[in-house]
Amino acid sequence: MSLSILTITAVILALGIAAQVLAQRLEIPSVLFLILIGVGLGPAGVGLVTAETFGEGLSTVVGLSVAIIVFDGAFQLRREKLRLAPKAITGLTTVGAVVMFLGTAGAVRFFLGTDWGVSLLVGALLIATGPTVITPILSVVTVREHVETTLEAEGIFNDVTAAILAIVVFETLVIESAPLAAPGGFLQRLIVGVGVGVVIALVLRQLFLRVNFPAGEAPRVARLAVLAAVILAYGLSEALFAETGVAAVATAGLILGNSALPHRESIEAFTRDLTLVVLSIVFISLAALIDFGALVGLGLAGVLVVMVITLVIRPGVVFLSARDPQFTRNERLFVSLVGPRGIIPASIATLFAIELIQAGQSEAAQVLTGTVFLVIFLTVMLQAGLARRIATTLDVIPMPTILIGGGRVGRMLAERLENRDENVVIVERRADRVDDLQADGFTALCGDGTESAVLREADTDRAKRVVAATGNDDTNLLVAQLARTKFDVDTVLARVNEPENVESFEALDVIAIDASEATAWSIDNEIERPAIAHWMTQLGEGHDVQEIELTAPDLVGRTIREVNADIPDGCIVAVIGRGGETHVPAADETLERGDHVTFLGSRESVTEAVRRFHPRD
Repeated sequence: MSLSILTITAVILALGIAAQVLAQRLEIPSVLFLILIGVGLGPAGVGLVTAETFGEGLSTVVGLSVAIIVFDGAFQLRREKLRLAPKAITGLTTVGAVVMFLGTAGAVRFFLGTDWGVSLLVGALLIATGPTVITPILSVVTVREHVETTLEAEGIFNDVTAAILAIVVFETLVIESAPLAAPGGFLQRLIVGVGVGVVIALVLRQLFLRVNFPAGEAPRVARLAVLAAVILAYGLSEALFAETGVAAVATAGLILGNSALPHRESIEAFTRDLTLVVLSIVFISLAALIDFGALVGLGLAGVLVVMVITLVIRPGVVFLSARDPQFTRNERLFVSLVGPRGIIPASIATLFAIELIQAGQSEAAQVLTGTVFLVIFLTVMLQAGLARRIATTLDVIPMPTILIGGGRVGRMLAERLENRDENVVIVERRADRVDDLQADGFTALCGDGTESAVLREADTDRAKRVVAATGNDDTNLLVAQLARTKFDVDTVLARVNEPENVESFEALDVIAIDASEATAWSIDNEIERPAIAHWMTQLGEGHDVQEIELTAPDLVGRTIREVNADIPDGCIVAVIGRGGETHVPAADETLERGDHVTFLGSRESVTEAVRRFHPRD
């Protein structure tokens, strides 16, 4: 019995959304489930989705879906995030992209024996990783911010490179329909795509700044205006030059994401929800088109191509590029092993294959789609599916801060900690609060923090610290006792609401924060030292104070005066702790290994100082 397109689309959406929920529950990237669902619905499975299901409209649906996904990813890339790993991002998107392009082409040429045109086309397409696969991975695998930003930025920028380079290679070397030389054609398309994105973004920004929308309708109008801008940028750029729409929406997303737009939170939530929906559509639909005959036809040679790309070229590119001092060896290895390919190569390879078949080059079409889909299929299955296991094995998931209580105190504390790149997990028994916390981007777990099973589910076994922040002292005392005795957590802090209970907490070697005393201290600071009190209150809003242990060997034995050049502007060494005593250092004081150095200043400057004084192996 044949079903209508509407019914098939409804089935795809329902299964896709169910897969997203299941993926979050199991902490496995959703792309793994989506591609399996697609295979199950395709000709290799029940045959519900075939190449004829959507006809020529599939390329349009996939194109617009990719535009939304890429825009959403670019919209999240703030300037301050990109500064976290400049060498890694620049390397992976320039020299790294070239090495991946030529290395992949060489592997395809050597193992599969195809001509250089098709080999270079495959190489161009497989530069891309993309937000379609990276976003689901990062939603369930928490890594440090510089690692996360590197993967996100690589996905956005290399998607643009892959899309434009692939069409240039296809037209100049495969079907030889374009007289433009490859470098000139690439630059021309890149300029067009970026130019369209800049114009659309600037026009939309001016619209937001100059037009007064009705107060009650303003957030909705802002969301719809952004959606219209994404579709317009993609469609206009594609009308001027094929495969430049990705560059246009990525550019628009970067500009708008770094602009002071009204209703930013509403726009972010809207684009993220749209991404979840269209991600299901494109992955399931394209996975259903996988020709397993073409994959099997590649034989051992195809598997060797995948192995060279994932185990030789990718690690070489990452270790060549990720030279920022904050990257540990295991973090470089994680980025090397987690680089699955996504929708951009799949959708473009499908369109090119159709043109090759029409041009009488069926064998080239089979090698193209077979190789691209084999790499996508295996990297999604292995690298995306095992991403959390890889991260756990390599120990690149930051030790979490477990925060019991998601009320006003807990929420404010979580926000401050996350602003300092802490991995925070909130445990809250009220389901409505958990929903609100999750909607605001916090990692929140619904459960009773006084139960061992709940604490274990929150990953307390490997916690950096546990903070009991509820309004009930009995609850906080029980949480502290469990954290100390059952989970052996080194640092346990507790909010104490009744001063007479402080001794009970201190008896457990728990850092007790007396709410009454803390309030009095804050008021006294406001009276006696208002400037510093205001500054401390604004921590998390561009300011920071951090204490680290001095481990940089080239700084040991030097004076504060001598190392001033290594301390970024906007930051000072405020305090040094040594031998259990704390003091403000003099300019001629000599630093010793193991000194506890406290930096005070702007967040960016403090972060740079921490990296310089406390490099990680």
